[in-house]
Amino acid sequence: MAAAAAVAGWIHLAAADSTRTVSSDAGRARSSPGVPSRVELMLQEGIKQGELKNYDRAESTFRQVLGLDPGNKLAWYNLGVVAQQNNRSAEALTAYDSALKTDPAYQPALFNKAILLGPGDTDQAVSILRGIVAADPKAAGAHLNLGFDLAKQGRRAEAESSFRTAVQLDPSLRSLVPEEFRDSARTDPTSEPTAAQAGANR
Repeated sequence: MAAAAAVAGWIHLAAADSTRTVSSDAGRARSSPGVPSRVELMLQEGIKQGELKNYDRAESTFRQVLGLDPGNKLAWYNLGVVAQQNNRSAEALTAYDSALKTDPAYQPALFNKAILLGPGDTDQAVSILRGIVAADPKAAGAHLNLGFDLAKQGRRAEAESSFRTAVQLDPSLRSLVPEEFRDSARTDPTSEPTAAQAGANR
């Protein structure tokens, strides 16, 4: 069976709703509205380091952020990405769980946690992925990975449905669908909705 889709990657400030109020030095470092705080600048630097695969420096930077703001979900999440990129699954899970303590509905952390759990705890992975697609029916990657985990459980009809939905939302994912499910995941422009239509109809 083909490998699951890639993990969710680095989350930047603008896309992460990271402007939560902090009472530490990080909060006091904000000089005026619109000016990045010390924590935000450090997060930006850590993400750049991670994107350049300078994982040791990125990890150090994110840990410095957590020293200033221990509940910063973005720092915990990206720290988890560093660990996951380096095959340190237990550390990654701990980091994602720490991000989820701040925001239990934080989808990037939930998604990556499900991928880590999939090989050993498929039931929990399925539960997490079902929660993601219930909250965001257009989460194509979550539908795809749900299909993988359902297939592992022998729930073929449900897996087919998940793969079909994933491909309807993002046709580029069809190459990642296991060959035995690929025909059932085929999109027919005359009968299947486009990704835009699928989103509009939800």
